[in-house]
Amino acid sequence: MDARVDVNTSNAPLVIAGHAVRGAIVDLDGTMVDTLGDLHAAVNATMRQLGLPLLTREQVEHRIGKGSEYLVLQSLKLHLDDARAQALYPEALALYLKLYGELNGQHADPFPGVAEGVATLHAAGLKLACATNKPTELARQLLQMKGLLRYFERVNGGDAFPRKKPDPMPLLETCKHLGLPPEQVLMIGDSQNDALAARAAGCPVALVTYGYNHGEPVHEVDADEFVDRIGDLLATR
Repeated sequence: MDARVDVNTSNAPLVIAGHAVRGAIVDLDGTMVDTLGDLHAAVNATMRQLGLPLLTREQVEHRIGKGSEYLVLQSLKLHLDDARAQALYPEALALYLKLYGELNGQHADPFPGVAEGVATLHAAGLKLACATNKPTELARQLLQMKGLLRYFERVNGGDAFPRKKPDPMPLLETCKHLGLPPEQVLMIGDSQNDALAARAAGCPVALVTYGYNHGEPVHEVDADEFVDRIGDLLATR
């Protein structure tokens, strides 16, 4: 159920689910940038070099959001039994990361309204960070290429901590980097992965309606708010 969102008259720009929000952690793939083209190209380049059948865009889309390791292993398991997939996985992951690094940003663009929305949140005084399961350096490169990096005080990728989303660790540690308690930091994502991490960390959570969410309906996820554009979060309701 959608929660009421108001522009706050106190020092916080907005209140979501009863929490005065002073910062936001924003997911990358499926939330800010449509990276499916990059990921699809990198996965298929990997499969081609390994002599395996190629994946459709939909098959890749349903495996986005849990990090490169998950994407590569699950892609292998589409064509190999568990034992063979696990045996080939180290080589496949190293190859995928190399190829993805070469393709990063070539087939990806920010979703409509993202640049304006992030700029609006920043201008409203929110402290912003990006937390993604993509490797940190690749995430920073992509944000820089798309003109978004300047808005973020911190970028934490899937290699920044021992555990990835949906574990709460990346959000809790990123809140520390922002110098804010979790209840004052809004998680903005596109999937159940983001919502589960936020709930476990004690952050309010808003989900965009246009993302990936592993191929499942996003409105079925437990979230405080659903928005068509990030900038809508600051709209008076």
